[in-house]
Amino acid sequence: MREPGSLVDRHIGFVHALREAGVPVSLAEGLDAANALRVIELSDRESLRAAYAATLVKKPAYRPGFDVLFDLWFPSSTTGLAAERAPEDLDPRTAPVAELRAHLARLLADSTDLELRAFAQAMVERFGRQDSGPGRQNWFSYSVMRALSPETLMATILREVLQGRERGGLAEKTVRRRVQDNTRRFEEAVATDVRRRIAEDSGIERIARSAVRPPLDQIDFLRVTRDDLARLRREVHPLARRLAARLTIRQRKGRRGRLDFRKTVRASLQSGGVPLTTHFRPPRPHRPELVILCDTSDSVSSFAHFTLLLTYALREQFTKVRAFGFVDTVDEITRFFQPGADVVEAMTRLANEADMVRFGRTNYGHALERFAERHGDALGPRTSLLILGDARSNYQPPALDVLKSLVSGCRHAYWLNPEPRAQWDTGDSVASDYATVVPMHECRNVAQLTAFIETLA
Repeated sequence: MREPGSLVDRHIGFVHALREAGVPVSLAEGLDAANALRVIELSDRESLRAAYAATLVKKPAYRPGFDVLFDLWFPSSTTGLAAERAPEDLDPRTAPVAELRAHLARLLADSTDLELRAFAQAMVERFGRQDSGPGRQNWFSYSVMRALSPETLMATILREVLQGRERGGLAEKTVRRRVQDNTRRFEEAVATDVRRRIAEDSGIERIARSAVRPPLDQIDFLRVTRDDLARLRREVHPLARRLAARLTIRQRKGRRGRLDFRKTVRASLQSGGVPLTTHFRPPRPHRPELVILCDTSDSVSSFAHFTLLLTYALREQFTKVRAFGFVDTVDEITRFFQPGADVVEAMTRLANEADMVRFGRTNYGHALERFAERHGDALGPRTSLLILGDARSNYQPPALDVLKSLVSGCRHAYWLNPEPRAQWDTGDSVASDYATVVPMHECRNVAQLTAFIETLA
């Protein structure tokens, strides 16, 4: 794609970048955004941002990535303006670091967004450029933060602002909160200007691909970080409620109640006493039972962590939930997820106490055989079986007959696989073999898990 010049080029490039970053933007929404630009003042950058956000951003989780890309495609300034916008009594190119830190302390105590952003740009110009090889330079945020160390200015700011007033009271808490918020804004302004300068040197498309992480609901379970898992906990409980509701609907649709003899006889009077139409009593509603069989091996550890969070949430939605974890043997792990238990503590206890490993190499066949021997009675005609794993068994026998026997004893069975479908049946994967017994669904992220739940209607 060529470097954007006109507003149309920038609009097309921005929409394309959003789609590449995982923000869904339809053709109609792109046209809505273009129409919105006709009724706003284009010179007002924040109005431009608001118009794009109103037409293109559907979820709060998409907003951080949207803002990063907007700042790249519609920057607030271009290189060379930072020094001109710096304070008149301070030359950022030559002022001692101590004076720059003192000025930053004043800004962190009280400043406007424009002042803070202008100072951030000046500091990137002064400290952000670093040699990255012979004849090559690049821009970095860390060198700016290392030179100014804004996190160490709190004591100085408190001393200046409070001026002898009592410490530890409401006034100090208010100042601390304001300084922390302004420090975060300054760090974001530095990062934004660094990305802008890299984009000017290397092209917007290149930096856009690396500057934005996928939205939370599109991050692969196998690649999530600890911070991602902490945020995913908020997504678990709504998914658990929807899964329980969908399985309940399927059970109601899947069976009829007992024959309603009186209503059937009454209807037969219209056909001369011949019961052409039979009527049944509605089935008694009940909350379904759920059995979860989860691969907890290292190869799917992040996915296992998420599914155990899901297990924890599902216990509140079903009459009975029994969870089993396995690597090359199986153990019931329901006991670690008692109501009211701390989920992090439960995970720690599970890792230390559960008996899921014999030799340490994943063996689906052996785990299924042990499950059938020890816990086969967990499955019944009211039970839904949910298997979670990548179907990679280190070239060991898959025990398909055992799986068929288990599935035949339960009402529904589903398999969620965290690997991309293109990787199924590669290496030691026997995904297609297991899929002949249990419907297997690709489930790499929250979005795909949500789509799977919707298919249960």
